[in-house]
Amino acid sequence: MKTIYVNVMPEETRMAVVENGQLMALELERPDHAHLVGNIYKGQVQNVLKGMQAAFVDIGQPKNAFLYVGNGKIASTAKANAPRENITVGQNVIVQIIKDEVGTKGPRATMHLSIPGRHVVLMPNSAYIGTSHRIEDEEERKRLHDIVRAEVPENMGCIIRTAAQGQSEENIVKDIKYLVKIWEEILAKSKLSATSAMLYRDADLVIRIVRDYLTDDVDKMVIDNPKMFKRVCDLIKVTSPDILQRIELYEGRNIFKDNGVTEAMEQLKGRIVQLKSGGFLVIDKTEAMTVIDVNTGSFVGDMNLADTVYKLNIEAADEIMRQLRLRDIGGIILVDFIDMETQQQNEALLERMRQLAVYDRSKTNIVDITSLGLVEITRRKSRKNIESMLYCQCPVCEGSGRVLSPESLAVKVCRNIRRIEARKHAADGYILQLNPQAANEIKAMDSFRRLRDEYGVDISLESSREVMPGTYILTQK
Repeated sequence: MKTIYVNVMPEETRMAVVENGQLMALELERPDHAHLVGNIYKGQVQNVLKGMQAAFVDIGQPKNAFLYVGNGKIASTAKANAPRENITVGQNVIVQIIKDEVGTKGPRATMHLSIPGRHVVLMPNSAYIGTSHRIEDEEERKRLHDIVRAEVPENMGCIIRTAAQGQSEENIVKDIKYLVKIWEEILAKSKLSATSAMLYRDADLVIRIVRDYLTDDVDKMVIDNPKMFKRVCDLIKVTSPDILQRIELYEGRNIFKDNGVTEAMEQLKGRIVQLKSGGFLVIDKTEAMTVIDVNTGSFVGDMNLADTVYKLNIEAADEIMRQLRLRDIGGIILVDFIDMETQQQNEALLERMRQLAVYDRSKTNIVDITSLGLVEITRRKSRKNIESMLYCQCPVCEGSGRVLSPESLAVKVCRNIRRIEARKHAADGYILQLNPQAANEIKAMDSFRRLRDEYGVDISLESSREVMPGTYILTQK
């Protein structure tokens, strides 16, 4: 059974997809930190980087958007497919954000615009008609292609979404007409707008859920907010009235806690992920990539060694692909599976991961097994992941996950006192405040005996919970 749970508050909207009791997808959105991805802007080129075939575009946001131009050609804002001379500073362009700003980098933009609907995605700058690979029936693919090709305006294109499968021609045509109208409004706003302005804002999270997640395999969508429930029902009545009965209003106290989502979310903040068999994963992130290590743990299996290792790796592969989605891990991912004996098992493992990658909404590519036996994965990242929204860097360890040991802390204090004593002797001695755990361990070390003998100073240790682990406060008496 597959269920979508939606928790709506003024400060935050959260969505969880639970399938057969397991959390499979998670998203959250806050109005004060709304995503830019999908938004369309009229912008002005501020700087051209010829060596990178790119430009920076002012879109009215704090940071300019990075626009890759390719061969120096861009699409005209008046005639979407007409080639134009090399891009120049001061030129006005219509761009769409494809990646949110990350750290010091501004958002990334493209000239290849797309406007998503429930059944199709309109591409006003392309005449290509594509069909979701999840629609496997050839007759259905042809039927949908013919409907879309006949309705889409000349010089425009469409991607037929999985949700279009089995839909009536009327519903699909209605979707296309709605998206074309949005594009016409975007062009009209562009002509009237200032140099830098937003022309189109992508739908909020709840509407994106209906658009992107409410597919035929979803048994129900449960919402805990009456106003949002009505809004979704009104939308469903227009786009897909046959699934209206799947929308439910939750009247309990805590929709996430009552359905096990809160507990599952808590497990996402740890670097260790337990497997049902007794094995476990260790997930570590660096600036350039994410590394995942597969460990046997307590798993011993009941077969020969080769089959036991293969079975554990397959279980780990399933969990890894789930964790990539839940944690929204992007970029380069390296997985250190347990070494297997045969090439056939390696190929079966890669094939399993490729099958699972199909269900990821972000483009995920299972590259290959490297010469060192590591599986290389690339995954597109567009929005800020949940981890970056829920947590911030620890001011004590600065993100390393480590603080000074009590012994290292004692050495640091001694070094500091020696530096002070070299300038001016503290006749009355010092008061050293430490975290309780560190204070207890340092007291047992007798670390400051040499200082007492050398400088004749008394050092009083005080335990304080207000002092962070790995730090100290030193004052003169």
